[in-house]
Amino acid sequence: MKQTVRMGRVAGIPIGLHWSVLVIMFLLAQGLAMVALPTGAPGRPAWLYWGVALGTAALFLASLLAHELAHALVARHYGIPVRRVTLWLLGGVAELDGDPPTPTADLRVAAVGPLTSAGIGGVCFAAALAVRSLVSPVPVTALAWLATINLLLAVFNMIPAAPLDGGRVLRAALWRWRGDRARAVVAAARAGSFVGGALVVSGLIVMVLGDLSGLWLILVGWFVAGAARAEERAARVDRLLGPLPVRAAMDPCPPTVADDVSIAEFVDAVAARSRHRTFFVVDAGGHPVGTVDLESCGRFSAWDRRTMSIGAASRPVHGAFAPDLPLSMAVPSVLSRLGPLPVVDGEVLVGQLAARDIERMLELTALGVRPGAHDPGASSRRSS
Repeated sequence: MKQTVRMGRVAGIPIGLHWSVLVIMFLLAQGLAMVALPTGAPGRPAWLYWGVALGTAALFLASLLAHELAHALVARHYGIPVRRVTLWLLGGVAELDGDPPTPTADLRVAAVGPLTSAGIGGVCFAAALAVRSLVSPVPVTALAWLATINLLLAVFNMIPAAPLDGGRVLRAALWRWRGDRARAVVAAARAGSFVGGALVVSGLIVMVLGDLSGLWLILVGWFVAGAARAEERAARVDRLLGPLPVRAAMDPCPPTVADDVSIAEFVDAVAARSRHRTFFVVDAGGHPVGTVDLESCGRFSAWDRRTMSIGAASRPVHGAFAPDLPLSMAVPSVLSRLGPLPVVDGEVLVGQLAARDIERMLELTALGVRPGAHDPGASSRRSS
C-alpha cells in the first residue's frame, strides 16, 4: 500500500501505518471526547475527555494491529510468507504472499482475527466491570467503549462475504465441501458484492434521512464490493490459466541492448529499427541490469547521449519471473505495471511478460485452447 510509513517489526513482521490512520484516529477521539465520555461520565473537564479519548483511540489501533498480526502469525505457521501488516482508514490488512494450502489452514487463518478481537473485547469488558467501583467513571466508560467496538468488529468481520474474514471462513467451508477452491472463491466474492451493495444502499438511505454517518456505510460498502469483484476476477483468471507456466505466455524475444553502448548508438542503431519503445539493458552475460525507453533518452542533452552509456541511463529492474512460475501468480504484478517484466532463467534474460501477453492467453484459454508449457514461438518458427 502506497504512502505508508514503516513503524518497525513485530515478531519479524514489518508494520506500516498509512496516513489515513490519522483520519480515523481523530474521528474516533472526537466521538469519544464529545459524545461517549461526556455521556458516560458527565461533568469532567474537556482536557480529561480529550486525553482519555486519544489514549483510547490509540488502544483501539493496537487492537486492530493484534487482529491483523493474528492472521499473519497463523499464516506464517502454515508456511505462507507475510509481506507486511498495514493499518489504514478502514482497519488493517495482513499482506500474504500466497494462499493457505488446505481448507483447514484457510479456516484457521481467517477465523483467528475475529476471535482475537472478540477476546480483546471480552478482556476490556471484564476489566470495566472489575474497576468500576475503584476508579473514575471516565476510564470505565473508555474500557466499555473498547469492549463494545472490538466485539462489533468481530461480529462485522464474521459476515460471510469476501473480503471480510467471514467470507474467508465461507470460502474454506465451501472448499472443503466441494473440493474446488476456485468455485469457493467465486461464491464468497459474490456474497461480498451483495453485502457491499446492501451497505451502500443502507448508507444512502441513512443520509437521505439526514444522518451523515451514512457516509461511512457507503465507504465501507464501496470497499467491500470493489474488493469482492477483484477477488472474483482473480479467481476466474486462476481457473482459466490453471497450471500454465509463465513460459507459455511470455514473449521469448524481448528487445534488448548491451549496457556498454552509448545512448546515441542505442537510439540510432537499435531503437530506430525496432517497433518497441522499452528495452531491457543486459550485461555481457545476458543478465538484465535495467530498462530504458525512448522518452527517458530524450531527457539527455546531445552531448550526454554521445558520451553516456545506456547502462548509466537505465532504470533498475524491479521484479522478475522464473519461466516455470505458475502464470496466475505473475498476473497481479504484471497488471499493476505499465511496462513488461523480465523472465529470467539462471539470472539470464529469456523473455518478457506484459499485460497484453496475459490478455492473449486468457482469450485463448476462453476459446478452449491450452497452449501448455511449450515454447510459444516454436510453431511460428516452423511455419516460416
